[in-house]
Amino acid sequence: MKGLKIVFWIVWRIWFYILMAVPILIMLPLLLISIISERGYPYFFKMARIWAKFILFGMGFYYKVKRDQKLIKGKSYMIVANHTSMTDIMLMLAIIKNPFVFVGKKELVKIPLFGFFYKRTCILVDRNSSKSKNDVFKRAQSRLNQGLSICIFPEGGVPDDESILLDEFKDGAFRLAIEHQIPIVPIVFPDNKDRFPYRFLSGSLGKMRGRILPFVETNGLTSDNRKELRDTVRQMIYKGLLEFKKKDLKE
Repeated sequence: MKGLKIVFWIVWRIWFYILMAVPILIMLPLLLISIISERGYPYFFKMARIWAKFILFGMGFYYKVKRDQKLIKGKSYMIVANHTSMTDIMLMLAIIKNPFVFVGKKELVKIPLFGFFYKRTCILVDRNSSKSKNDVFKRAQSRLNQGLSICIFPEGGVPDDESILLDEFKDGAFRLAIEHQIPIVPIVFPDNKDRFPYRFLSGSLGKMRGRILPFVETNGLTSDNRKELRDTVRQMIYKGLLEFKKKDLKE
């Protein structure tokens, strides 16, 4: 039985990367046109959402999202969530309709084909470079000024220790939200770690739940409130994860 599971996991992981490539190849001409200028990004974003849903359903995942509050079309937000899996990217694209730009680690550029578009459409950060972090802030400001939203996983990466439910948050997302006086959208992903963890020989088909928590307003806040805001949002997401865990134990 264990041998069959190992074979399944290997084939399933390879299948994931095939699914990543297929829709990109099919939509390649349109994708290339959409990234010629930043004005084409909303069209790129629509195709990215198709790509994300194709992968999720192709991998045997289906998602169910509870929305405590809905995003308003045409309004900019700072979207934040816990980060446990590469599928966080796909699920985020699937459930959020407002065009947003990811701020993400530069290492993903190395993924063939995906990395080409990732580099040209996302805001990349080298977490070991203070200059890179400053550049990220400037590029994010530019995108917000264009009316787009920004999505950041404020843990700064997936914790190496899988027993950590939610790692400490970095300040960047909250600094930007205050600077632009835009609402923060906290989102909870309780299942992605179990469904598709970074460990190669692991994972399972099934449901991916999500919950969009009540937004946190930043009107009137200043940089002095940055850490308090950060801790408030982290506590909301942490509490949301615990609530899902309690619900699972009861079922």
